[in-house]
Amino acid sequence: MAKKEITYQDAISEIEDIVSKIESGELNVDQLTDKVKRASFLLDICRKKLKTVDEEISRIIEGMKDESSSK
Repeated sequence: MAKKEITYQDAISEIEDIVSKIESGELNVDQLTDKVKRASFLLDICRKKLKTVDEEISRIIEGMKDESSSK
């Protein structure tokens, strides 16, 4: 069975949940380590997704500029 890809919004929501638990003191030391590792993993996913979107938008804008300059 293939793993479901984590969406940007799901990653952000989970990061917010982790931060909330850290701030409220809900986590013990063992959980804290695991949650910080998970948050780091999720942040990496978000960075990659944002970079991909930025590159795609840049390509679209460049394509629009090329189309308008050829008219």
